[in-house]
Amino acid sequence: MTILRKIYETALRWLWPEICPFCGKASSRGICGVCRKELEKLKIQEPRCKRCGKPIARMEKEYCHDCSHTHHHYDSGLALWLHGKPVSTSIYQFKYHNQRNFGIWYAREMAEQFALSIRRWDPDLIIPIPLHSTRKRKRGYNQAQIVACELGRRMGMPVDATSLCRRIPTSPQKTLGHRERKANLRKAFALGRGFVPVPTVLLVDDIYTTGNTMDAAADILKRAGVEKVYFLTISIGQGY
Repeated sequence: MTILRKIYETALRWLWPEICPFCGKASSRGICGVCRKELEKLKIQEPRCKRCGKPIARMEKEYCHDCSHTHHHYDSGLALWLHGKPVSTSIYQFKYHNQRNFGIWYAREMAEQFALSIRRWDPDLIIPIPLHSTRKRKRGYNQAQIVACELGRRMGMPVDATSLCRRIPTSPQKTLGHRERKANLRKAFALGRGFVPVPTVLLVDDIYTTGNTMDAAADILKRAGVEKVYFLTISIGQGY
């Protein structure tokens, strides 16, 4: 471990004391034993949708209802947990209450649970889903970027947090219906002029609902020459 890394981790512990990112209680292990048991209940088991990774009812089905009726621009992806408590409350604290250190734990779980999939995808770049500049200034950080950077460090893969940008300040997806979500994200993303396309990109975000955000980002990447686009998220919804 480098001296700079030690300084960085000491600063993190000073700014954000070691607490369980799911219940907020002090825990030297990060995720406490009680919450670990709750997370196991939300962990997505097989059978999974081969496209988005949501749980499906029957082994003989390959895709969830949403992916069976939707063309996705991304190739496939995975999520750590279903979007229920305590995951949903943890992500809320991470995004809106400056609990940036939670992102370190999410990335650690991604690296441990999905190491084989990430190696199989073999991404040339990890790219976080961006926030619009106005929202990022208000929040002070991009939560997806925190997870992506830590994941890249753990997997030894480069992270590009500048090339993909959100050029229009879209409305929060959770407030919109399915059709409105697609329209909301149409032309939302742009790539910097200096972006050099690579064969494979791994997108990272906090929550997957319908997949419209991932699709919009994957679409512009593929139009620029990227061949394969995969994704990882902390949680995924169900019901689409």
